[in-house]
Amino acid sequence: MSELPGIVIAGASGRMGQMLIQTLMASDKVRLAGALERPGHDWVGQDVGIAMGGTTLGVVVSDDVLETMSQAQAVIDFTAPEATLALNKIAAQARAAHIIGTTGMTEAQIEQLEPASRHCAIVRAGNMSLGVNLLVQLTKQVAAALDEDFDIEVIEAHHHHKVDAPSGTALMLGEAAAEGRGVDLNAVKDAARDGITGARTRGHIGFSNIRGGDIVGEHDVIFAGQGERIVLRHMATDRALFAKGALKATLWALDQRPGAYDMLDVLGLHK
Repeated sequence: MSELPGIVIAGASGRMGQMLIQTLMASDKVRLAGALERPGHDWVGQDVGIAMGGTTLGVVVSDDVLETMSQAQAVIDFTAPEATLALNKIAAQARAAHIIGTTGMTEAQIEQLEPASRHCAIVRAGNMSLGVNLLVQLTKQVAAALDEDFDIEVIEAHHHHKVDAPSGTALMLGEAAAEGRGVDLNAVKDAARDGITGARTRGHIGFSNIRGGDIVGEHDVIFAGQGERIVLRHMATDRALFAKGALKATLWALDQRPGAYDMLDVLGLHK
């Protein structure tokens, strides 16, 4: 039997990094080929299993991205925008699939991923949950069916450690609503309200953000008309679902040609 494809986890010490490592170790379809952390991190040089408070896994946490990536067929990356951009260049050099769950990337940063997509498969998604990606499709369909008599508001809630707002998932939902209406989200986006803001602008898509406790992720898309409301909702209660989605995306990407993809491609939901 041929050796299983090797997967590197970037940001190994983070909440998602540790969940991804656990998910990979439980899989019989891939192997953990490396664990990356930033230079100077106290995990560097330790066996990642020991660093996580468990038993030895035989993989030492490294800050040498080039060396680590040379041993892998893919890297899963839930880190930060600048770290993702640096890793993306090396993934392209290694011809390794790059699975990106990093949120908070600007449009300019996303555009910087394009050159690498000529050399490796890139799957980037603000959320890798099956349910959320179905919600994205539903949002697009409902927005296309309703006119501007219905106001659209995206409400999201996350744990108090989350550093970006609106969340990547909320922006995915906003983009879907805008696409359904045939408009540019940047032209109709209301991302924050404070003070005397005046009446809501007809046709705008609003975003409201909640941060608190250990909320994994909750997203509502509200279509509010006169006398009625339609509410589409997704609630995540276990971070493992994102790790499982990332693994599904990785296995799919290993069989793809170089290019830029998203979870709708992985799940076959693009029309």
